[in-house]
Amino acid sequence: MTARKLGALVICGLTLAMAHAQDLDLGARVQPVPVTAKFSDPAWHIWCGAPARGDDGKYHLFYSRWPAKYGFAPAWAIHSEIAYAVSDSPFGPFRHVSVILPPRGTNPVTGRKYWDADVTHNPNIVRRGAQWLLYYTGNYGDGVYATHRNNQRIGVAIADRPEGPWRRLDEPAIEVNADPAAFDSLCVANPAGAVRPDGGLLLVFKAVEQVPGKLMGGKVRYGVALADRPEGPYVKLPGRVFEAVGEEAKKHWMLAEDPYIWFSATHGNCYYAVARDVVGKFTGAEGGIALFQSEDGLDWKPAAHPAVLGAQFKWADGTMSRGKVERPALLLDGDVPIALYGATDGYPKTGVSCNVQIPLKE
Repeated sequence: MTARKLGALVICGLTLAMAHAQDLDLGARVQPVPVTAKFSDPAWHIWCGAPARGDDGKYHLFYSRWPAKYGFAPAWAIHSEIAYAVSDSPFGPFRHVSVILPPRGTNPVTGRKYWDADVTHNPNIVRRGAQWLLYYTGNYGDGVYATHRNNQRIGVAIADRPEGPWRRLDEPAIEVNADPAAFDSLCVANPAGAVRPDGGLLLVFKAVEQVPGKLMGGKVRYGVALADRPEGPYVKLPGRVFEAVGEEAKKHWMLAEDPYIWFSATHGNCYYAVARDVVGKFTGAEGGIALFQSEDGLDWKPAAHPAVLGAQFKWADGTMSRGKVERPALLLDGDVPIALYGATDGYPKTGVSCNVQIPLKE
C-alpha cells in the first residue's frame, strides 16, 4: 500500500471517528420509562445505582441504601451501606441479594477504625478484563453529620464476579491533600472511574477545600487521578474539571456534578460523561442530565448534543416524574449505552428515594 493511500485511509478513519463522536445523541434516544422500571423499597432510601451486565447474562445493580426511618438528609452520610441486587432484565424487577460493603468497624492491626468503618456510599462499577472494580465513598464518625461528611474518602473493592466476594483495601485509593489550601484538602467523594485505552485507570472525583473558621469547608470541585493498577497508587493530576472559568466563575463556580464516565471506541475513541447540569447551562434545565466528551479524560467539553434529560422524565403511562434524576449512570453494551439509571425522589422531599432505569433506543 502506498503512503498516499495509507494517509487517505487514516484521514478517512479520523473523519469517521469524529462523525461517530458527533452522532452520540443520548437525548434523542431517551424513551418513556416503564412503570415497572423502578427499584424501590418503602423501608429504605435507595440512592445512586451502578449497573452492569454479567457474564451470566443477568443484570447486576450496586446501590446505596439507608433506613427510611432516618429521613433522607443528612442520614445518607451517617447510615448508608452499599448493597447488591440482580435482575434478568435491564429494566427490572431487581431483587435485593446482599449488603456487599457493610460497616467494618475497627482495624485489628492498628486498633483504630477503618477509613470506611461506618459508612459506604456512591458505588461506581468498572469492568477491567476479568476484574470487577467497585469504586465508592467511605467514612467513619460519631453520628454527627459534619464528622462523617468531612471524613469522606474514596476507595476501591475488587472481585472476580459481580456477586463477590469483594476484597476491600485497608487504605483509601484517594486521600485528601496534605496542603490545607488545596481544593481537595477537606474531603473527597463521588468517584467515577473508567478503563483507559492502555489498560490503566482514570478516576474523576469530587472534593471540598478547607476554609478556616468553616466546619464544612468551602467550594465543591472536581479533580482527576490516574493509576496503572486497581490497587494504585492513584496519582492526582494538576488542575480541576467541570468548573466555570473567567467571568462565568464569578456567578457559577461548578457547572457539572456527579459524572459517570466511560471510554468509547465506537463513538470517536474518546471519553464521555453524563453529569448533572447544575445551573442548566447545557440542557436548559437546572439539574438536568448533560453529556460531555474529552479526548484525554482531563479536558472536558459539552458534547455536540449535550442535552440528555431535563428536570423531569416521562413514564410510559404518560405521566411525568415528580422529581429530577440524580447520580446518573449508564448500562453499557460493550461501550454503547443502552439504559440510563439514576436516583430520584430524594432531595425534593417527594417520598422515599429510589432508582429508575430509563430505556435508550438503539
